[in-house]
Amino acid sequence: MSRVGKYAIEIPEGVTVSKEGQKVSAQGPKGVLEVYVGDSFAVENDNTHITVTPSAQQITQELKAYWGLYRSLVANIITGVSEGYSKKLSVEGVGYRAQLDGENTLVLNLGYSHEVRVEAPEGIDFAVEKNQITVSGIDKQQVGQVAADIRSKRPPEPYKGKGIRYADEIVRMKEGKTAS
Repeated sequence: MSRVGKYAIEIPEGVTVSKEGQKVSAQGPKGVLEVYVGDSFAVENDNTHITVTPSAQQITQELKAYWGLYRSLVANIITGVSEGYSKKLSVEGVGYRAQLDGENTLVLNLGYSHEVRVEAPEGIDFAVEKNQITVSGIDKQQVGQVAADIRSKRPPEPYKGKGIRYADEIVRMKEGKTAS
């Protein structure tokens, strides 16, 4: 049995979940999201809980893995439309800074000869406070991807720790060269 897949997903107040074929959609105060659940699975909704169960007679190892995946995807859209997701990034380094230009453009000074501009895709919001960038939105995958794209502009280097890192990321520092 899948350990993740067998747990029921609680539906918070203010969120409505509907199922049309194998497509599950959730609507809440923050917006609407939908996810496709594989043909080998049945989604049961009783207005307070949702369960994802395999409809196949024989449960294989691959089916167990997909069971947990689809359950997590459904739980992520429900959490996204009710609470939303956010990731915090920290800009470290002398002369490195982040600022907002307008509503949805992030301007980064990262030691290059030019500014790096990052446009927020639809559904993503940026906030900057003292070189702390907050990427927020309702789609967990999109928030994580945008945060990873921003981090890739200047990943933290291991000698001085300069660059963009996740707020909870620990960068292992290396010892520099020693004079001989």
